[in-house]
Amino acid sequence: MDKKAALGALAALGQETRLDVFRLLVQAGPGGLPAGEIGERLGTVQNTTSAHLKVLTLAGLIRAERDGRIIRYAADMNGFRDLLAFLMEDCCNGAPELCRPVIEAVTCRC
Repeated sequence: MDKKAALGALAALGQETRLDVFRLLVQAGPGGLPAGEIGERLGTVQNTTSAHLKVLTLAGLIRAERDGRIIRYAADMNGFRDLLAFLMEDCCNGAPELCRPVIEAVTCRC
């Protein structure tokens, strides 16, 4: 991930509803959720939800998959991993033990 892509991803997450959407999709796991259900769970109207989903998709943080007439969204864990890797690229000035708590905090305990 380059700096421009990282800035786009961080900007996408820098809005309250989009952060809530991303966290909801991380919780939902690889199967994701239909767009309508995302809006229902977060109490947002359809067009607002769609706009937020588009921003997150363009930022590479979520992906969309058509399932008949329904579009399901899921967190793009590769995109999220790339963002974390970019942020930690030069971590700890040669002392990797300082990064251990961060790595443990983001490690899935599924």
